[in-house]
Amino acid sequence: MTEVQRIADQLRRAFEGDAWHGPAVRELLADVSAKSAAARPIANAHSIWEIVNHILAWHVGVRRRVEGEVVELTGVQDWPPVSDTSASAWRVTLDTLEKSYRDLMSTVTRLDDSRLHAAVPGRTRTIYFQLHGLIQHDLYHAGQIALLKKAA
Repeated sequence: MTEVQRIADQLRRAFEGDAWHGPAVRELLADVSAKSAAARPIANAHSIWEIVNHILAWHVGVRRRVEGEVVELTGVQDWPPVSDTSASAWRVTLDTLEKSYRDLMSTVTRLDDSRLHAAVPGRTRTIYFQLHGLIQHDLYHAGQIALLKKAA
């Protein structure tokens, strides 16, 4: 197995499932309604929906970095607000998250191991670092989603 294949496997486990730690992002979101996604069961914490928007933003941001763009997510780009809390808007959010994941995986699986140690544009960190960071990011936020579901 190449290093890129190992990274892709870890991305898949963090997002799709079969992770050692427990449920992955997709598994956690499978039974979340729009109402639950928008709820704030913990004061001063982000909602599940806001966290999903944030995960989505970073899937896109890291993919674009790996593809050669200078990307800095700040403010509402980093934490896009939720303006429409309807069931149809939640479905669109989940579909967009899935597309961002598929696009990310497509980019990652086309990489050659030799590119992993190249710096992403505008940063000193490598593609390898970015991808491992994104895996950790997905898992961190999966834990938050799990806690928010329990708190509801």
